[in-house]
Amino acid sequence: MFRRVLIILVVLVIFALASYVAGSNYYYQQLEPVDPEAVADYRLIEIPSGANAALIGELLYKEGLIRNQQVFQLYVRRHGLGHLFIAGIYDLSPSFSLGQIAAKLKNGEIYSETIWFTIPEGFTIKEIAQRLDEKGLVESASFLDFAREPSDQILESFPYLLEVSDSRIEFLLEGYLFPDTYEVYPESGIEEIVSLMLRRLDQIITAEDRQRITELNSSLHEILTIAAMVERESRVDSERPLIAGVIYNRLEIDMLLQIDATIQYALGETKEFLTFKDLEIQSPYNTYLFGGLPPGPIAAPGAASIKSALYPEASEYYYYNYKYDGSGEHYFSRTLQEHLENVARAEANLP
Repeated sequence: MFRRVLIILVVLVIFALASYVAGSNYYYQQLEPVDPEAVADYRLIEIPSGANAALIGELLYKEGLIRNQQVFQLYVRRHGLGHLFIAGIYDLSPSFSLGQIAAKLKNGEIYSETIWFTIPEGFTIKEIAQRLDEKGLVESASFLDFAREPSDQILESFPYLLEVSDSRIEFLLEGYLFPDTYEVYPESGIEEIVSLMLRRLDQIITAEDRQRITELNSSLHEILTIAAMVERESRVDSERPLIAGVIYNRLEIDMLLQIDATIQYALGETKEFLTFKDLEIQSPYNTYLFGGLPPGPIAAPGAASIKSALYPEASEYYYYNYKYDGSGEHYFSRTLQEHLENVARAEANLP
């Protein structure tokens, strides 16, 4: 008799353990994402104020965001989350686990629409200000004031800006705000946007690049100044290192750079053809009148132009001029005579 009772007890214990294991496995399976592959599938769901776990579970289940609403309620009770969820609109995905969804509701990670903006390569600080103004993010005038005199927080976070001390530079941030596509919240302020763009520049300028700047006996400011001229002068990526090489060749023999893009920067407008009067503008950025590099960058250079400034292509060229044949390319020349001949060739290409 005792043996029979013992056997029954053992069977019951085994059954209870099996039931517990099965139940536990089922519970944890229900915590898994509904669709782990749906990483790009997001759904807006509103959690009403005062909603209990049962109502929230029902809403999530109907939207296909959780596997089981009863398991959701059990999870909430086990973790003491009943009164911790924050009402609001959430952007949730079926690729989230139940635990991830609960954490977002508890932390109040409420959905907020973002604004995307793109700064093309070669934009000046004034063009950047205008683009941000058009997007409704900042007022152009306020942004330009900040670009002239960045906050102490920006200067502390990006100390290389403190090395820019030339009083002839109107906008300290000119050339330092990396051209790219960014995503920000509508309430983002000027400092946050500027910090985002400067951090992007820090990502582009690698440790190897900084070592290269040292090898060139140069500075980040000088490299960005050269890169900006390359950006504004070139239209074909393959020519960027060669144009940078021409700039270095001229600097090496103290030859005037005579970069048209610097005249356009001084004029404040882009002109297809410069006049002799334009070339006489009294500006430190007039590389037809003043030797060496201009005081600072004339635009925001992209990664290709920065690399070209760091690694120029060696050549014997001291001149280049636009072909005007629709290719976007330039004629390169070693001597003034060759240059004049190429100018004539270019003029013959004009319609």
